[in-house]
Amino acid sequence: MSLRRLSLLAAALLITATVVVTSARAQSGPVSDFTLKSADNTAVSLSSFAEKKGVVVVFTNPSCPFSKLYESRLLALASQYEGQGVQFLFVNAPINLEQAPEAAGADKVKVKTTGASLGQYSDEGLKAATLLGVTKTPEAVVLQPTGNGFTMRYRGAIDDNPQMESYVKDRYLKAALDAVVAGQAGGLTEKRASGCLIKK
Repeated sequence: MSLRRLSLLAAALLITATVVVTSARAQSGPVSDFTLKSADNTAVSLSSFAEKKGVVVVFTNPSCPFSKLYESRLLALASQYEGQGVQFLFVNAPINLEQAPEAAGADKVKVKTTGASLGQYSDEGLKAATLLGVTKTPEAVVLQPTGNGFTMRYRGAIDDNPQMESYVKDRYLKAALDAVVAGQAGGLTEKRASGCLIKK
C-alpha cells in the first residue's frame, strides 16, 4: 500500500474517531459533580438533585440577543417540566459578544422579554461549562440521574429557530426532556447551538 494511501486511510480513521467521540460525549457518563453559586452566594451541587428525574443546566447571558430571544421559551419549559420532577438551573455565563458573528443579525431583532431573569446561578471559573462542554449562550444540557451519578443525555440548542418561535419545527430540548421524564435515554444527543460565545 502506498504512503499516500496510508495517509488517506489514517486521516479517514482519525475523522471517524473524532465523530464517534464527539457523538458519544453526550451519551457517556458519569458526569462529575460540580457546584454553582446562587444569587445569595449559596453553593448548590449537582449531586443534591439526585432524586430528580432530570436536571437541565442552561447557560445564558442577559446581554446576549439569543438568550433574550429564548427567554420566554425557557421559562415555559421550566414551568412545564419542573412539575414532572425536572430541575432547571439557569447559569449566567460571561460572553464574547463581539466575537460571535451569529449575533450580528440577532441584535437587530426586537426582543420582547418577560422581565424575569434566567441567570440565577454563577459558575466560578467556568468549571461546569468546561466540564459539560458548553461554548455558547443559550446552550442547554440535560442530565439524568443514574446509579453512579448523572449521565448526559443531551447538549446543545433549545430548538431549530432562535429568531421566530412560531416557525420552530424541531424542539430538541423538549424531546430530550420527554425521553428523560419517561425514563428513556432519548435519540438525539447533541445539536449545535446558535448563540454568543462564552468568554473563557
